[in-house]
Amino acid sequence: MKIIDEKGRLFKVINIVDLIVLAAALLVVGGIVWKLFSPAVQNVVAPQVKMITVMRVRGATPFLVSEVNANPQTGKKLVAGNSYTDAVVTNVEIVPYIQQVTTADGRIVDALDPSKKDIMVTVEAYVPKDTPVPTMANQEVRAGRTFTLKTQDFESTPIIESVRFE
Repeated sequence: MKIIDEKGRLFKVINIVDLIVLAAALLVVGGIVWKLFSPAVQNVVAPQVKMITVMRVRGATPFLVSEVNANPQTGKKLVAGNSYTDAVVTNVEIVPYIQQVTTADGRIVDALDPSKKDIMVTVEAYVPKDTPVPTMANQEVRAGRTFTLKTQDFESTPIIESVRFE
């Protein structure tokens, strides 16, 4: 038995061109179904929990502080690569920058920097419940790590101060 007969049919059942068109149509339908239903399936397979991450940009220059004040980041989505993520900045707070200095008599004391400030950023994202490696914007999230915090119009490298799950 020939695989392709003299009429161009595969196994004497279907024309090769018809088979290619049918396969392309099935791929398009499959892609549409995947786009529509993959978030629901993912939540059933791996339930999501809210992750709240607090980050600190230490000793931000006056220019950066004025830029954050002029262009609020609250409510903006984080960017990873060339696309938005589900992570959202929920709070930005400017706090005094405290650094340790040595006094004339040799003591080490905390002092407020007159020009620099710390920028505290809170970001919320959803991650799979009980994940051993929580990620946000394609980066691992753990207290003590640096994180590239990037929105459409802001980028900095704060240190993650705390991570909690709800």
